[in-house]
Amino acid sequence: MFVPPAFRDDDLHSIHRAMREARLANLVTATADGIIATPVPIIVDEREGDKGTLYAHVARANPQWKMAPLCDAMAIFMGPSAYITPSWYAAKHVDGKVVPTWNYVSVHAYGPVEFFEDPDRLLDVVTRLTNLHEQGRGMPWAVTDAPVDFIKGQLRNIVGARMPITRLDGKRKMSQNRSAADRAGVIEGLAESDRAEDRITSALIPKD
Repeated sequence: MFVPPAFRDDDLHSIHRAMREARLANLVTATADGIIATPVPIIVDEREGDKGTLYAHVARANPQWKMAPLCDAMAIFMGPSAYITPSWYAAKHVDGKVVPTWNYVSVHAYGPVEFFEDPDRLLDVVTRLTNLHEQGRGMPWAVTDAPVDFIKGQLRNIVGARMPITRLDGKRKMSQNRSAADRAGVIEGLAESDRAEDRITSALIPKD
């Protein structure tokens, strides 16, 4: 991923937070038959390895897990994003030399991917994913709420994926290259949007 210095995020805690908040990622592998990508919910285990380890699962019917990767896999996490109109820039009223752009948060994680079928490991991944996304609910559902034999049958339909992270590219493009006046205009414009994601993006733009 091309990351100009103004937009680079090198802070591991910030990157991990962006990955957790994205919740869904695209797992990409390059194979002899071409590039394959699968959108999957992913666990970021920050305790495992220097940069963390990713866990997920794909459908057994998905051919991706059977096709040997030719190199490291990549997981793409996309955070909040928003279109930025030049109309919000103070500079528009000075010389008109402004163009549209897009603000966004993105993380690319790289590493060797291992696909596994062991039912105990699969149950652990499914349980951790479920607990992660059910937390905070008034009546959280648990894997143990379903019959044991039913869960065993469901596990036979999936394959696990483990990817120790060897490299991370973090990008937080939030108008850092614009003047304080231009950023203020963008913050105000996005904050007034009907789109929830625009308002979330507004709060991420630095004011100073």
